[in-house]
Amino acid sequence: MKADTEKKHLKRISHWKLYLVILLFGFIAVLFLSLNLGYAPIPYNDILRILTKQVPLLNSFVETTDITRTAEVIILQIRLPRVLCGALVGAALATAGVTYQGIFRNPMADPYVIGASTGATVGSALVLVLGVGVSILGVHTLQIFAFVGSLTTVLLVYGISRVGSRVPVTTLLLVGIAMSLFQTAIVTYLKTVASDKILHGLTFWIIGSLAPTESWDRVWAVLPFVIVGICISYFYSRNLNILALGEDQAQHLGVEIEKVKLILIVSGAFLTAAAVSISGLIGFVGLIIPHLTRVLIGPDHRILLPVSAIVGASFLMFCDALSRVVMGSGEAPVGIITALSGAPFFIYLLRRKKKGYNV
Repeated sequence: MKADTEKKHLKRISHWKLYLVILLFGFIAVLFLSLNLGYAPIPYNDILRILTKQVPLLNSFVETTDITRTAEVIILQIRLPRVLCGALVGAALATAGVTYQGIFRNPMADPYVIGASTGATVGSALVLVLGVGVSILGVHTLQIFAFVGSLTTVLLVYGISRVGSRVPVTTLLLVGIAMSLFQTAIVTYLKTVASDKILHGLTFWIIGSLAPTESWDRVWAVLPFVIVGICISYFYSRNLNILALGEDQAQHLGVEIEKVKLILIVSGAFLTAAAVSISGLIGFVGLIIPHLTRVLIGPDHRILLPVSAIVGASFLMFCDALSRVVMGSGEAPVGIITALSGAPFFIYLLRRKKKGYNV
């Protein structure tokens, strides 16, 4: 039985490059599908020509005179930034999910587990209710408060959980759950004191929606943070592999456990805050995507992290495209789509956990 398991693991590892290529093609396919779907469908051929026209050296070989100006504006100024924001949010949440599941050695851990998401939501809700609106170096108050709320929550949870020089994982999880419940109560209170107009926007924010991201400003506001967060997580991928053996074993192998845990927890909070700051509270992406990719390519975080980022980006782009067409002329918040797909999967994980599971 053990030999069969090892054989399957080696087979997954040997094929990871093929899976990566297939997933990259899948990402491109979902990207074009997302640009096509909407109230005004635009042919794929026109989308390809519009995008190619923006590429230096290639633009002189592309003819777009037969494409209307309206179609170009829809693709370049509305749908493309929204689709890219969806990709960034999906990649950020999936990477944060992989990071937390690796730290806690638990397949049911995600960015919600230590209050990273709810902390960002509290910060964002305060901005919406108080009506604070300024921009610093292109970063809006909403993003700033989301970052501050998420990072403050994570550091507070980490500090409360510390026992001597160590931070037990179980204690960290329990404190994180308690903090999330406390912050949810704060958001609920803010909803009760908000005006009807603000309440509508706040409700959509809590559910999670990519509708406010139809602007290139949102892309540039989070792009550097997502890239830095993913790079930090990948830099410590080897440490995550060693942590999977257990903290005692990792310490014997020379890993500075508490330092690595703190860096990765803050990195995950950073990614979560970046995502929540532009899309609101989109759930289950950080839970189901790492699990699916782990089943596909194995537990090696050096492969798992980039693959999860690609799958997370593709998944959220697809869910957002579906949210734009599922109600006809209206639009459903993408958080509803991810919840409808994620909740049954979460139940499946709970059932599987009874039989045992190794990260």
